[in-house]
Amino acid sequence: QVQLVESGGGLVQAGGSLRLSCAASGRTFSTTMSWFRQAPGKEREFVAAISSSGLSTYYADSVKGRFTISRDNAKITVYLQMNSLKPEDTAVYYCAAKSGPGSAYFAIAYGYWGQGIQVTVSS
Repeated sequence: QVQLVESGGGLVQAGGSLRLSCAASGRTFSTTMSWFRQAPGKEREFVAAISSSGLSTYYADSVKGRFTISRDNAKITVYLQMNSLKPEDTAVYYCAAKSGPGSAYFAIAYGYWGQGIQVTVSS
């Protein structure tokens, strides 16, 4: 079992920055970790993923060049640095640990989820 707890969300003006953290605990942290987000009335969407080693990262086109995912395996924590934030980035952000086969881009591959944290970007 893996427990994930997000922190670092909040309200920021457009153009600003936030850093989300996801602290993991439990059986294993040696898996691909990702961030997803869900805006009101929309489907949950992939934001970014990082391999277990941290050597490979993947991003949605909408955040590429603005967001950076990283991990500290010693601290068992995954981060999402979000720069140049836009109002359309407003959503609940979820940390997830991949637990099964399939593409890292799809939520169905993840068996462990955090409770979610609100990010609001004002214009």
